[in-house]
Amino acid sequence: MATVDTVWRARDTNPGEIDAALRSALSQVHRENAGYVPARVLNLVTIVDKQYSGEIANRLRRVGRYHPSRTIVCSVDPRRTTLDAVATISAPSEVGEGNIGLLRETVVVECGTRHLKHLDRIVDPLVVTDLLTCVWAPHGHAEAVDSLLDMSQIVLTDGVDEPEPVDALHRAQQLSKKVYVVDLAWLRSTPWRERIAATFDPPTVRPELRTISAITIRHHPDSAVAALLLVGWLASRLGWSCSPLMSGRGGIIEGNVHARRQDVRVRLEPDPRLQVRGLAGLTLSTASGRTYSLDRGPGGLRAHFENRRGEQRDWTILGASRGEAGILGEGIRQALLRDQTYKPALEAAARLLP
Repeated sequence: MATVDTVWRARDTNPGEIDAALRSALSQVHRENAGYVPARVLNLVTIVDKQYSGEIANRLRRVGRYHPSRTIVCSVDPRRTTLDAVATISAPSEVGEGNIGLLRETVVVECGTRHLKHLDRIVDPLVVTDLLTCVWAPHGHAEAVDSLLDMSQIVLTDGVDEPEPVDALHRAQQLSKKVYVVDLAWLRSTPWRERIAATFDPPTVRPELRTISAITIRHHPDSAVAALLLVGWLASRLGWSCSPLMSGRGGIIEGNVHARRQDVRVRLEPDPRLQVRGLAGLTLSTASGRTYSLDRGPGGLRAHFENRRGEQRDWTILGASRGEAGILGEGIRQALLRDQTYKPALEAAARLLP
């Protein structure tokens, strides 16, 4: 859809001036066309390194209908000592009589590292009051995130951004004590969790859940967190007792968890062929001799089933993956929901850490 933008710019400004300019611009746009109304669902505060701000802007443009109502981008330049700002109000170019055109507001504040410890003083006047506020810092800046926790309800994270899984899971645990955490690493496993649940949903197959004896997960070399969270999800839902796994050569993580009837062998294998973050495939085995595998493939997930008698079936689950472009949009959507399965999976995954 074509849009028209109202833009305000200022150098060496302050939050009060930015807020006043936004209010004035919104009033002006509404006077020009009473059909224009501001969207009022979610504030998104994004903290980015200035040199990578273009990449983040591209990702935000691809979230589609899940775009936040007001986006506040804190662009960090280590050398900066003052604040510059650009405020943009985007409106549909045409609104028919009797229709509504939703306005999207974006504020880019260029700040320095000296501002991060007290970033709440800059951001607080700029968020829309009475809306949920979500914070996303794709380039780290934990100090800035911590300064915003008292005024935020959600933190958007990505466990694969941390060099070590232990840091990612411990940080998520720390944040989840104060706010609702949406982890993109967790969302990347959604199609896999959905298919596992669907496989064992029929009443005739459900008893097989108690006989799972092994699980192997193949993942992007940087996405061990996503694999650990998937095992944590199974453990939390099936009542498995978790203890630390062992690290091996080539980044392999393996060991046993303890089900009610038997041990379950767990193996996490990096797959260097995978070009996108997330999972490449998984294989579940049961004590009755059944194996069920899922692997990435063109157009969806390739599924394979085999039983003790050697009978086999193969099929494709079309469109099962949202793709990396859709993960951020799904993360913003999840900020408005509450996934009750994530936190138990996170706690179980943390107990699996080597």
